[in-house]
Amino acid sequence: MVRVQVDEFIERWLGSGGSEMATAQSFAIELTELLGVPRPNVPEQIAAVREALTEMGEATPEQIARRFVRARVGTITPLLESLAALGQADKGEDGKFAA
Repeated sequence: MVRVQVDEFIERWLGSGGSEMATAQSFAIELTELLGVPRPNVPEQIAAVREALTEMGEATPEQIARRFVRARVGTITPLLESLAALGQADKGEDGKFAA
C-alpha cells in the first residue's frame, strides 16, 4: 500500500510542468502527508527568524540558520526575503539582512 502511494507521488511530481515556486506548497503538503509528519508552520518560522534577526541586528542567512537546530540556509533565505518584501527587514547588497 505504501509503495503504491510513493510510486503515485513520484509519478505525479516527476512530470509536473509547473514552476518550482508555484508548486512548492502543494508538493510540501503532499510529501508531509505521505511521510506522516506535521506540516511546517510558516508563520511561526517567520516570527522566529524575525526575532533572531532583531536580536542580531544584522546577519546573513547562514548566521541566522546557525541559531536554530536543523535549520538550513535554503529554508531561512526565503523567510528573510519575505520579511524584506513586507518591509520588516532590509536586505543589503552584501547579502546581509538587517532588522
